[in-house]
Amino acid sequence: MDVRQVMPSWSRGYQRSWLWPDLLAGVTITAYLVPQVMAYAELAGLPPETGLWACVGAMLVYGLLGTSRLLSVGPESTTALMTAAAIGATPGAARDPAGFAATLALVVAAICLAGWLARVSVLAELFSRPVLVGYMAGIAALMVVSQLDNLTGVRIEGDDVLTELASFVRNLDQVHLPTLLLGVGAAAAMILGSVLAPRAPVALLGMLAATGLVALLGEGHGLRLVGEISIRPPAPGLPDLELGSIVAMLAPALGVAFVGYTDNILTGRAFAGRDERVDARRELLALGGANVGSALLHGFPVSSSGSRTAIGHAVGGRTQLTSYVTAATTVAAVLFLAPVLEAFPEAALGAVVVYAATKLVEVGELRRFARFRRSELVLALVATVAVLAAGVMWGVLIAVGLSVLDLLRRVAHPHDAVLGLVPGLAGMHDVDDYPDAEEVPGLLVYRYDSPLFFANAEDFRTRALAAVDAAEWPVEWFLLNVEANVEVDITAVDALESLRRALAERGVVLAIARIKQDLRDSLAPSGILDRIGEERLFPTLPTAVEAYRRRER
Repeated sequence: MDVRQVMPSWSRGYQRSWLWPDLLAGVTITAYLVPQVMAYAELAGLPPETGLWACVGAMLVYGLLGTSRLLSVGPESTTALMTAAAIGATPGAARDPAGFAATLALVVAAICLAGWLARVSVLAELFSRPVLVGYMAGIAALMVVSQLDNLTGVRIEGDDVLTELASFVRNLDQVHLPTLLLGVGAAAAMILGSVLAPRAPVALLGMLAATGLVALLGEGHGLRLVGEISIRPPAPGLPDLELGSIVAMLAPALGVAFVGYTDNILTGRAFAGRDERVDARRELLALGGANVGSALLHGFPVSSSGSRTAIGHAVGGRTQLTSYVTAATTVAAVLFLAPVLEAFPEAALGAVVVYAATKLVEVGELRRFARFRRSELVLALVATVAVLAAGVMWGVLIAVGLSVLDLLRRVAHPHDAVLGLVPGLAGMHDVDDYPDAEEVPGLLVYRYDSPLFFANAEDFRTRALAAVDAAEWPVEWFLLNVEANVEVDITAVDALESLRRALAERGVVLAIARIKQDLRDSLAPSGILDRIGEERLFPTLPTAVEAYRRRER
């Protein structure tokens, strides 16, 4: 067997000139990653070192299976918040949150692997852009609310964002001023630093500055620190698996898998090179494998990180060797820099989460939606409100539902056109677009610009008959241009038959032009083509028009 067949795709044809950029990118990502994933672990309600080991396991496996050259996988804000929501919503999970989180990662992996086997990579396309932007804005708001206690010292209670905000307002008298100043100051410094120096590891620099400041001030100011971190690497192994627990976490795991997979595909494609293809189906396998790697090191669900991927790209990383370098330097950081990590202030970790949240809110995209079509902006805002009102888990389902409803809304009432001949232009064109277009007397050429199915079948029939009623002269032939009707279901077939009968009652002949073989194959079993007649089926519009003109010769 050729050993190259089992090697990662990125390693084939690896060039020596790529080594230094990959090494530099891996070390740079580590500098950004360490404080970030520790903060995400706390966001998930887990010990900070959990995020570091989850990252190591995920990167090692994704580097073998993934199809993106640069995608950086590991703990991410969205999946961390969803993990916290799953822990809070599942009975008994709070007794052993680390074990629950590792089991959740395994269930997510199983869902991804099942999706890979079932070839359901189409799920990656179910988030429309406005819904995705709105959903991520809602996640950002939840992230900020979740860190109010770390940033202010106020004890917050509640099961959702509204009750948590209400609790925060009631307990404002508990604000711890040193914590507030440190947390807000660190967050502001990171945000400003990212604007002034986009390539700098501002999260790490901000964290180190905050740690140094706390050390200078000394103890006695009531600032909470991360505290003891276990430097002993976790023994690889599976968490305790109980059937009841697995069944209880199926719903949240589906949400995590869906969001994580969508994030993988969108981020991978955003940073793909000109000749690079991110294989949507293979990414399901790779994401499943990454979550297995995280679970084996007792981590929690992982997905891709757009910010870390962007850093690797900006520094010049070329392949997934950057992930292996990042994993190795992360392990080195845990083993040799534990005293520094233990001195990180909780308020500064909260600031890292707030800084990451600001990266999820795409104000420019919201403005673009408003300029393009106001309904796109409304869709984004509704997705944001859904996440805030219903929580992360239901927010995923609502966001997907909004995308599907938006799709159905568009195809349920698509553009249609009456076609005519335009002097000087080949073919037939929409008479509304060309005022000088000339219709053939007695022939109505009609086009309905959508596949035909249950959501628009009645709309198609109604508007087709309305076009006949609105014609300037009596219609003898109704010529249906089906070039856009590439798909039909049984409801649409019934609507087409109903249209044929209604036209026949008016003495109008139904003919079809530009019919493709796939559409013929779909329509043939119903017998409607026989009722229309083979002599009324035409491959092109000109042949149909010529047949109409010859009808009485």
